[in-house]
Amino acid sequence: MALGVTKKEKIDGLAESAGTSLAASAWKRLRRSPVFLTGAVITGLFIVLSLLSPWLAPHDPSEPMLIDQVVKARNEIPQAQPGHPLGGDLQGRDFLSRLLVGSQQTLVVGVGATLIGLTGGLILGTLAGAIGGWVDSLVMRMVDVMLSLPSLLLAFSIAAMFARPSQFTLILAVAIVQIPVFARLLRGSMLAQRHSDHVLAATALGVKKGAIVFRHMLPNSLSPVIVQSTLVLATAIIEAAALSFLGLGNPDDRVPEWGQMLSDVQKVFDTHPHLAAWPAICIIVVALGFTLMGETLREALDPKNRR
Repeated sequence: MALGVTKKEKIDGLAESAGTSLAASAWKRLRRSPVFLTGAVITGLFIVLSLLSPWLAPHDPSEPMLIDQVVKARNEIPQAQPGHPLGGDLQGRDFLSRLLVGSQQTLVVGVGATLIGLTGGLILGTLAGAIGGWVDSLVMRMVDVMLSLPSLLLAFSIAAMFARPSQFTLILAVAIVQIPVFARLLRGSMLAQRHSDHVLAATALGVKKGAIVFRHMLPNSLSPVIVQSTLVLATAIIEAAALSFLGLGNPDDRVPEWGQMLSDVQKVFDTHPHLAAWPAICIIVVALGFTLMGETLREALDPKNRR
C-alpha cells in the first residue's frame, strides 16, 4: 500500500510539473535569479523615490535659499552643511532636493516615451504581420530606414526640428526612435503565430481574419514585446538625459532633470565634479536596473535563450 501511495504521489507530481504555465515557470526561475532581484530592487527603489520625491525632498528644488554662499567670480558654491547634505548648485538651490525631484522627471520621460513608442510599434507591427503583402513591405522598409540610423542621432534630429524644446518634444523624439524596435519585434512574432496550429485551426473553421488577429495572433505575440519595453525604458532614460544635456529638453531649469543637471555643471566641472557625479551615477544605476531586469525576463520567457 505504501508503495502504491508513493507511485501515486510521483504521478501527481509529474502531472503538476507538466501542467505548469509559462508565466509560473518563468517566475520560478526569476525569483531564484540574483541578477533579476538586483534589477528589480534598483527599479523598485527608483519608482518609489520618484513617486514620493515631492514629499521626500527636504527643500523646494527651485528656491535659491543658499544664494548668499555663491561667488561666481571664484566658482564658489554652497558646500555640504547641516540641512543640505549635498550642498547647493550654481544658483544656490539645494542639490539633494533637485536630485530627488529630478528622478520624477526622468521617470515621466522614460515611461512616456516607452508607452508612445510601444503604441506606435504595436500599430505598425500588427499591420505588417496581419495584412502582409505590400503593406508589410512598406512598413518594413520604413522600419529598416529608421533602424539604419544611430538611435541617438535620430532622436537628436527629431528634437532639433521643433522650434521650442519642451518636455513633450523630448518625449516625442525619444518615442519615435523606439517605434521601429517594437514594430519589427511584433511583426516577427505575428509571422511565427500565423503558421501555428491554433491559427490554422481557426482559419479552417472559418473564423474571420480580424478575430484571428486580435484574439489569437496578437495576444500570443505580446510577450517578447512587453519584455522589450523593459529594456527600452533603460535606453529611453539614457537618450532623454543625452538630449537634455545638449539643451533639447525642458528649458525651464526650475524643474530639475538629471540630464539638464549634468549640462548645468559643465561651467564648474573642474572645481566641483561631484555635481556631475551624482546625476551621472543615478542615470547609470537606474538604466542598469532596467537592463538587468529586462535581460533576465527575456531569458526566462524564451526557452531558446536559457542557459
